[in-house]
Amino acid sequence: MTQDQPAPALADRERAILALERRGFAGPGAKERAIREELGLAPVRYYQLLNALLDDPRALAHDPVTVNRLRRIRQTRRAQR
Repeated sequence: MTQDQPAPALADRERAILALERRGFAGPGAKERAIREELGLAPVRYYQLLNALLDDPRALAHDPVTVNRLRRIRQTRRAQR
C-alpha cells in the first residue's frame, strides 16, 4: 500500500464485531449467545479478534466512540493486574 491508496475497509465480520460491541445485553450469557448465534464464533475467538481490532486504525476510523471506549476499558483492566 502506498501513501496515495486508502487503507482497505474493514471486513464484514470486523464490522459485525464492532456493531455487537455497541449493543447492550440484558442478562448473563446474552452476549455470549449473540456471539455464537450471530457471528458463529466461540466467545474466546471473538475476544481475540476484538482485541486485535482495537489496535487496528481502520477500526478506529470506522467507529471511534466504540473503539476508544473499549481501549479505555482494556487499559483499566491491564492497570489493575
